[in-house]
Amino acid sequence: MELSSLSASQLKELVRGLVDDRLRELIGDPDLGLELGEALRSRLKTSLEKGDRLSGDELAEKLGLRW
Repeated sequence: MELSSLSASQLKELVRGLVDDRLRELIGDPDLGLELGEALRSRLKTSLEKGDRLSGDELAEKLGLRW
């Protein structure tokens, strides 16, 4: 892929992807490999059984966040 042949939006997406990948490498997931405790597992199960779910967009709007 030649960088000079990319449109501005393609270059922006490429840079965004590279930054995202690098941040994941640097920050990582501190909880990766850990198991859920019984209390949290129980709360999560109860929450999932309720069926009341919001999409990420709905939650962002509710909290006044912008993506």
